[in-house]
Amino acid sequence: MILDAAPLWGEGPMKRLTENKIILVVRQTRLDELIARYNTLEQARFYVEHLGADFTDYLKEHDQYKRSAAVAETLLQQLGRLQVLKREFLPNFLFGAEDTVVVLGQDGLVANTLKYLGQQVVVGVNPDPARWDGILLPFKVHDLSLIIPEVFRNERKIETVTMAKAALTDGQSLYAVNDFFIGAKTHVSARYSVRIGDRKENQSSSGIIVSTGLGSTGWLKSVLAGAAGIAGAATHQSIRIEEMGRFPWHAEYLCFSVREPFPSGTTGTSIVYGRINRNKPMNLESHMAGNGVIFSDGIENDFLEFNSGMRATIQLADKCGHLIV
Repeated sequence: MILDAAPLWGEGPMKRLTENKIILVVRQTRLDELIARYNTLEQARFYVEHLGADFTDYLKEHDQYKRSAAVAETLLQQLGRLQVLKREFLPNFLFGAEDTVVVLGQDGLVANTLKYLGQQVVVGVNPDPARWDGILLPFKVHDLSLIIPEVFRNERKIETVTMAKAALTDGQSLYAVNDFFIGAKTHVSARYSVRIGDRKENQSSSGIIVSTGLGSTGWLKSVLAGAAGIAGAATHQSIRIEEMGRFPWHAEYLCFSVREPFPSGTTGTSIVYGRINRNKPMNLESHMAGNGVIFSDGIENDFLEFNSGMRATIQLADKCGHLIV
């Protein structure tokens, strides 16, 4: 079914409801990425079908997203001064202090957008509710004509999202909305020293996950579920994991978990799970000759190098996200 959007003022030149600035953040679909890689639609089709996959699913997802984007543009143009921003330009885009940011999901795009904002509010929109169950996408496209005017009038509830920050001794830094991974790029052991408060330890592990409240239902939950399953099987006990590790989006702390810590004569396993707060950050020093990284929110190609002698402080960020709910 083709979505449509009727103009607010009937015939004649379209007039805007306000002069407020609206930024609509959009992304490429899987099909867009395949065509960019294989040059044409037919070559992309051949690649997918040659592997035995259903190409029509790619087409359906692509068409639905493009229809939703077109409707969102039409509605938002009637409500304010609209600028469409592609995901790949987020890191270099200068947002205005009063901009209203609308993100045409999935959840990952909302999280990625929040990292580059200050006090601006974000409206997460689900472009395909039949396909995506977005925790950060409470609205559908046609809700925009109601939601955005309420945002302009400060009539919508705003949920505060605590963020994390990794700061290196060379001045580089990186923000996370969901989580950080600190470890090795490849499937080899990460070696580092970790200090929290007056506790310090050399470790060898598969890396550390540091999660915000928003991310606590994602990677952190997965790590804890795996640990609980192993512990339960080893002790012949049943361990409930439904709400394991979950904490509020606005919580003034982060949770960390060390993956597969290895005990040896020179490495310990006493600091494997806990909290980071404003008075007690996590301090790390890399013992990896190469391939040490810190990346956030699952985006592996946007990382800080974390190699021998480099020190990092993992702490609560000096800013937070603001989501319209």
